[in-house]
Amino acid sequence: MTRGGPCESGNEDEVSFFTLKVYSNHVFLYNDQRVDSRVGDYFAGVVFIISSLVRKKLMDRRTFLFTGLVAPFALKAGGTAMAAVNYNPDDESLTFNFADDPKAPKMTMWQLPNTEGPQMMGYVLRTDSGQTIVFDGGWKHNVPYLTELLKTRCGGKVDAWFLTHAHIDHCGALAEILTTAPESLEIKELYYNFPTQEWLDKYESGSKGDTKIIFDGLGKFEGAKKPQPGQIFEFGPLKIECLNDFDPEIQNNAINNSTIIYRLDVAGKSILILGDLGYEGGDRVLAAQKDKLDCDFCQMAHHGQQGVRRTFYEAVKPTFTLWPTPDWLWRNDNGKGDGSGPFKTCDTRIWAAELGVKEYYVSKNGLITLNF
Repeated sequence: MTRGGPCESGNEDEVSFFTLKVYSNHVFLYNDQRVDSRVGDYFAGVVFIISSLVRKKLMDRRTFLFTGLVAPFALKAGGTAMAAVNYNPDDESLTFNFADDPKAPKMTMWQLPNTEGPQMMGYVLRTDSGQTIVFDGGWKHNVPYLTELLKTRCGGKVDAWFLTHAHIDHCGALAEILTTAPESLEIKELYYNFPTQEWLDKYESGSKGDTKIIFDGLGKFEGAKKPQPGQIFEFGPLKIECLNDFDPEIQNNAINNSTIIYRLDVAGKSILILGDLGYEGGDRVLAAQKDKLDCDFCQMAHHGQQGVRRTFYEAVKPTFTLWPTPDWLWRNDNGKGDGSGPFKTCDTRIWAAELGVKEYYVSKNGLITLNF
């Protein structure tokens, strides 16, 4: 959880270690994750390559996604570190209770940490009736953490896995599991509604390679289903409603704008999952489903920057916000300090503060547990 002003760095008990070197057209970011100092002494190195567009203050979706594409390398961090690559139930989690009886919550929701720094998104939900639901999951390299958490906390069984849209930082983990280790988890149902691979390649050609990995991986699951607007899924105390489909006429920011979003209701609380929904897709949902957007909790679109418009968040009126956001993106830091990058995270943080948001649960701080 991060408190303070809308664009302050965060809690005083966090530590930051950030170094930047520039070589030719590439910016290399080392140890770019701010973490809670209690996390421990884990491997903490990560490299991102950000194209020269960053230096020109221009950042398209493909360049943004590419920041997390380079594999991490091991670098000991001397007592301060990123969140662990592998899930350990003994690791400390930031836990917050909203249940009437904190000892017997109706549902527990885990917001996955950014285990190696790049932007990603993953949520695991476990109901008191023993059902497990996953939203997205992250990159290929997030698989060890995700699968171990699912095995430890959920018995290795997933009742329903929902994917919001066809980007590798959301679908890469599941594609990898289905391709290389389908026996590692028991997945009962898979839900996603993507445009065709041909359409995605046409309107977001820079993601062709990633799109192929996703479609090849998901194609190994037999019987995947397409959620429809208004369709309701019930898992014990949890109700999930699909709020939209995609509009193939929206071809700008094509993949993000094809995001399928969901409203969750459990134990008197409501949660909105927005994935990476963009401006145009958000406008379409706002026009069609405004009465269903008012929620207690809101996952901030596109990692908290350049997602939906402020008018969309005004309709949501969240009290609590969920941010699948690494530290460098939270602070909009391209290596020259807070606010030096081309990202719009601080704009969204200011909106949230002006709209009266009370708490910010940010994945840069490690694993976050919410009990309902």
